[in-house]
Amino acid sequence: MIKKLKNWGSKPCHWVKGVPTFYVLFLVTFSLLSCQTKPADSEKAGIAISFDDHFIDDWYALRPLFQKYNARVTFFLTCPVLLTTEEIVKIKQLQRDGHEIGFHGTIHGNATELLKSDGVQKYIETELEPGLKHLAQIGIKPTSYAHPGGNHTDQADSILLAHGFKILRDVAQAERKLFGIPVYHFEPRVMSWIYYPFNKRKIVDALMIDEGTNISEKEIKEALKKAKDTNTAIMLFGHQPLHEKPKNGQYGFSVTFLETILKEAKVQNLKFYTMSELPDSKIKLQ
Repeated sequence: MIKKLKNWGSKPCHWVKGVPTFYVLFLVTFSLLSCQTKPADSEKAGIAISFDDHFIDDWYALRPLFQKYNARVTFFLTCPVLLTTEEIVKIKQLQRDGHEIGFHGTIHGNATELLKSDGVQKYIETELEPGLKHLAQIGIKPTSYAHPGGNHTDQADSILLAHGFKILRDVAQAERKLFGIPVYHFEPRVMSWIYYPFNKRKIVDALMIDEGTNISEKEIKEALKKAKDTNTAIMLFGHQPLHEKPKNGQYGFSVTFLETILKEAKVQNLKFYTMSELPDSKIKLQ
């Protein structure tokens, strides 16, 4: 993120052979930092894609696409107590394919509001335990968690980590609007917080790629190249796979755009990570 420069006040600069001392120090510091920004190799460089909610039939239909690019992803499932027999068969098959089944809450509740109104124990009994128990009964034990709506607090994070989740995923957006007017638009390549540096961090942000986020193919390709160049893993997520523009309140991502991402990941020779694999990975430094 861009930080404001300090106010240096009215004191005159000290000079060294006609050059301001602070300017010399800036150049030296910049040079040292530049030498450290690019790792010696890119063996861990990768991409971690995840999908939220309960669009199991639509996710399952993407199997041929994932197989085409040998991609593994994470499905953050919400409302698991509503799973039908057919959906259980499909979600288990996705798991056998090598994908991860993460948890997205029993009722997709707002953690901030639930904790404030009901307290810790009620939050656990309402949002965590029923869904996790139901998943355990069908042989699924999630180790990653995506915050419903991106709502959470430090208290919520502590509770989730105490329940054994390896990684907690939040929401990052490249563009924000106010009354339909864009307030800002970041190019994904400058959003350092959506890149995982393999430092065992457990609380992360993934960039939303749904329709309406206005991320161009050029921007996403540049972002994937940055992951390659910096030996990090870029984290992306969406909701429902869409084959046409969203309608009737749909929210989701273009399947065509997803294939662009998968294809470019292959071009950049990026590894595919599930979310729980990120904090387990170790970078080898030369």
